[in-house]
Order: sequence, then structure tokens, then C-alpha cells
Amino acid sequence: MVALVTGGSSGMGLEFARQLAERGYGLVLVSNRGDELETAAAGLRAAFPVEVRTLERDLALPDAADALFAWCEGESLLPDVLVNDAGMFFFKELLPEDLPRVQAMLNLHITTVTRLCILMGDAMKRRGSGYILNVSSMAARIPAPGITVYSATKAYLRSFGRSLSYELHPYGVGMTTVCPAAIATPLYRLDPKLMALGVKVGLIRTPRWLVRRSLRAMFRRRRVISPAFMNVWLPALVGALPGPLVEKLWKKWK
Repeated sequence: MVALVTGGSSGMGLEFARQLAERGYGLVLVSNRGDELETAAAGLRAAFPVEVRTLERDLALPDAADALFAWCEGESLLPDVLVNDAGMFFFKELLPEDLPRVQAMLNLHITTVTRLCILMGDAMKRRGSGYILNVSSMAARIPAPGITVYSATKAYLRSFGRSLSYELHPYGVGMTTVCPAAIATPLYRLDPKLMALGVKVGLIRTPRWLVRRSLRAMFRRRRVISPAFMNVWLPALVGALPGPLVEKLWKKWK
């Protein structure tokens, strides 16, 4: 059994790798951070009796998914589990100089994930088994200034994954999309003291907590999960804010 995890060098991706290794899965970790990747792989090899392979790739390139799938074919390797966790984040008003970052986010969150799901999913369909897990976000339900592109791409992932799950299910392939609320990872660059406080009071959850629930849902072939109580009240609260108030808050924060 083999699991391929994108963004597997740190944060939730590394936790997905760790918990899959606990279940006996060999690992292929893909990331654009070579040093982190090798450090993560060494730690996993020391902790678990499974094979851990690494592949340094920039998944924000337009042809990244096709290149990764070709590499897997060349290695005669079809993962039993595909976890699309690689992501990026920035919070600011969009300006022309941000277009390169915007395009990278579109490629990473939409193009690469879409093509990997189709390519890997088709191979899994022919085999008659497999699991795919995509990491979306609570932000998929919170279109807001400052995270304009981020929330839009995560909304795409939520919609795409739910629809694709119906197409893959008759072939024995599970497709799950997880929409986390606040998770204690370096992605959001939150002050460590604030993050620790958030974890302590339960507003921010740990990667281990999230990944445990995500994998349980994936192996049960659930289509979409939104763990944490914050997923219940925060999108509803933000959606209820009147437009003029949103504009005032944005002018204050930006």
C-alpha cells in the first residue's frame, strides 16, 4: 500500500504522512521545499517501518500534475491513496503586482489538483480501488476581502470534489474533501503566542486532530466533511454581516 501526499514536508501534509505510515502505508512525499522534504522523510523512516520516497517538485507550475503522473507511471507506482494537501496563502488587497502569486495559487489549488484527480482517478478506476482526499477550507464558504482568490479556489475544490465523488464511486474509488476551520500550521503565519492561545481555548485545532478525522472520513468514503464547531457558526456569522460593515472592517484591517 502506497500513499502520495503533496505538501508532505510540513504542517498538515506531514501529519497526513505520519498517520498514514502508522496505518502501514509506504509514502511518496511531494513538495517544493527540498531540505524540509528530506528532514521530514528521515524522521518518518526513523519512526515507522515503511518505505518513504521523496520528490521535489513545484506543484504551482501549469504542467506539474502531468509531470508527477508521468513520474509515477515511470516508477510503475499507482498510489492507493492520494492526498492533495499542498497549498499557499496570502492576505491583502489584490493589485497588478500580485498577479504572479495569484496565478501560482490558481495553478496550485485548481489546475494541479484537478488534473491529478482526473489522471490518478482514472488509473484507480481501472484498478477498481483507491482513495483521494482534497484539502479545501472553511474559507470556501466565506468569500471575503483579503482572501479573495484563496476563498474562491477553496470553494472550487469543495464543489469539484463533491461532484467527482459521484463519478468515481461506482468504480470503487473514494473521493473526500475536507474543509478545515483554523488549524495550527505555519501556512497562515500567525504569531506563535496567538496560535498557542487559540489552541488552548479550542478556536484553533491541531493538525493531528484534523488529520485523524479526515482519514477516518476518507476510509468511510464520505464526500465532504467540515470538522470543528467553528465551521458551523463562523460562515453563518460572516454571511450575515451587512455589506457596508464588511467594507468598514476591510478599510480598518488592510
